[in-house]
Amino acid sequence: MPLTFTLDPAVDPPLRDGILDLWTDVSNAGGAVGFVPPVTRETVRPELVRQFAAMAEGRSRLLVGHDEGGRVAATAFLTLNTHRLMTHWIWLYTVMVHPRHQGKGHGRDLLAAAEAAARGLDGVEAIRLTCRGGLGLERFYASCGYQEVGRVPGAIRVAPGDDRDDVVLLLRLT
Repeated sequence: MPLTFTLDPAVDPPLRDGILDLWTDVSNAGGAVGFVPPVTRETVRPELVRQFAAMAEGRSRLLVGHDEGGRVAATAFLTLNTHRLMTHWIWLYTVMVHPRHQGKGHGRDLLAAAEAAARGLDGVEAIRLTCRGGLGLERFYASCGYQEVGRVPGAIRVAPGDDRDDVVLLLRLT
């Protein structure tokens, strides 16, 4: 069953808690969304608060996918550039699909919804994102139309002796 996507939903306690649970579950399943397992909701909460602050300031927009049960199943943050020479592209951050929905095509659906949202933003010509190397994410994003445009070897340290590349990808909208 497909997810239902909403851009800029009203943030209420159920949505906040749903995103917090999603981010925690994705992190604990090994997802590359800024944390290394194990994490708790309290570990993740400050980062979510930072995202909400960026939204309140108009610097970021939230895309949420709900499953057929109404639960938060996927999210991404579309973050605008404030530098006057870079307003023609946006960042896509914290792209995640709940582990219970993996393998159902929802990741592709999320990226398609993010692309549609970005196309609706005035003057936006591209989406840029980064991902943690070593997990095959580059291949997934490439299959969705993103092109690898840069790589910083060993920039992400997930554990002592376990450094991963920071991979930069771009999707041109024009």
